[in-house]
Formats: sequence, C-alpha cells, structure tokens
Amino acid sequence: MHRKDKEITDKKLIEEILTKSEICRVAIFDNEFPYIVPFNYGYKDNTLYFHSATSGKKIDLLKKNSKVCFEITSSSEVIKGKETCDWTTKYRSVIGYGFIEIVSDEIGKKKGMDAIMVHYGRSENNVYHPKHYDNMLILKLSIQSLTGKQSGDWNDID
Repeated sequence: MHRKDKEITDKKLIEEILTKSEICRVAIFDNEFPYIVPFNYGYKDNTLYFHSATSGKKIDLLKKNSKVCFEITSSSEVIKGKETCDWTTKYRSVIGYGFIEIVSDEIGKKKGMDAIMVHYGRSENNVYHPKHYDNMLILKLSIQSLTGKQSGDWNDID
C-alpha cells in the first residue's frame, strides 16, 4: 500500500467493514477489460457468499477464470472545502483477492443463502422456496488476501 498512514491494520475494524457493509463489487476477468459486478453478500469465516442466476455473463466468465478482486466500502462522505483542491473523501474500505467457486448443491446453497440472510439481519432458520432456490447458484469467494484503507477523521464517527 502506497499510503501506509491510511492502511487499516486493526483486524477487528476490517471485520467490521466486512460484516456491516451492504454492497461488494467483484472484478472478474473478461479478456481485455475487467467486468465489475455489484452484489449483496454474506460474510462468514473468511468467505464471501453471493447469490446468482444459473447462467449469464458472470457465470460464463467465472467458469473460464475463477480469480477475482473485490472491493467493499463501509462508509463514505465527500468533505467539501473552500478551495477546489481542499475537497476530500472520508471513507473506510477493503480490497481483496480470491477465488470463486460456483456452488450448486443444496447444502452449499443453503449455507451461502443463510450467510447472506444473516448479513442483512435475518436468522439462519430460513426456508427457501424451490421456485426461487432451484433457479440460483451460490458464488463462494474464498479470500486469499485483504487490505483495509481509510481516510478522514474517524474520531467523530456516528
């Protein structure tokens, strides 16, 4: 990381970003340019879970290359200054790398969906309707490396 003064080294704070944020953006290899997809997600045991349709561009790309980069921003706010170059952004984020496994078995799908539901405030005792459940996959991202970064004064955080 270029700006060591902005690096988040506190593991608890990195866990907080992973567990309390709402959207994860995943960059997938697509020949010449990356393909970025925003996901709702669940986080559990150093793994991110996403639900997906059973076919489409991201599935085709992941079958060719499962290596991905992801980004999660927990909080951000543009801080306006008096002068043009006095503007800045206050934020906390993580960027990581890993591999996505496409999960289609019932036990794996339930585990992934439960992680997603818990992430957004629902219990693990969920019942999934076959009509929806049978037409989806779980994308399981095993995190290989992760860094956290922040900018701004976090002493006045809500």
